[in-house]
Amino acid sequence: MKEVRTIVLSKSVFEENDKEADALRLFLKDKGVFLVNVMSSPGAGKTTTLIALINKLSKFLRVGIMEADIDSDVDAIKVAKETGCKSIQLHTGGMCHLDAGMTTQGLMELGLEDLDLVFLENVGNLVCPAEYDTGAHLDMMILSVPEGDDKPLKYPLIFQKCELVLINKIDTLPYFNFSMENVRRNISYRNKNATVIPISAKKGDGIDDVVEFFKRKTNK
Repeated sequence: MKEVRTIVLSKSVFEENDKEADALRLFLKDKGVFLVNVMSSPGAGKTTTLIALINKLSKFLRVGIMEADIDSDVDAIKVAKETGCKSIQLHTGGMCHLDAGMTTQGLMELGLEDLDLVFLENVGNLVCPAEYDTGAHLDMMILSVPEGDDKPLKYPLIFQKCELVLINKIDTLPYFNFSMENVRRNISYRNKNATVIPISAKKGDGIDDVVEFFKRKTNK
């Protein structure tokens, strides 16, 4: 039987991306721009939540947004129309995530001269986006009530990574078997330091609490 060699991989496949991400964070800090990476499943309400947030945050911050999708520019057009903020669409060419290099390219196209805060709406996916450091200062996750309160147990990495978790669509709580107590416990199991804020992006509930969170983060 032919001998099979075993190779020990000591260098992370993400090492180069991590270096680019660290460099991007330093660059943005020097520019005075705070970058937020927003992740969720498709349909959790990322765009609706961001529209509600931007309309309030724009009163004291200059906000921009990058919308990432495999195709289409529907979200970028919608956000620009409903908020008036600077918005661009990023097409990933079939990729299910953004990395630091792609984020940097998007930011250069967006332009940073007149911005304080940029939201990056990542591709709708609970796996791939969590694996890549985009260079953001803050990772934010949106979990909607219809998805279930056990999601943190099934998708650990994204909850371990996110400093802010928004529980969206709380107006639908009467119609789903979803426990706020259980979801808080499950999130804490993955990340004891995560800030959890229940919201209804459609009705506006809890949005002011999220605004206050970002005011503290950006010292505004």
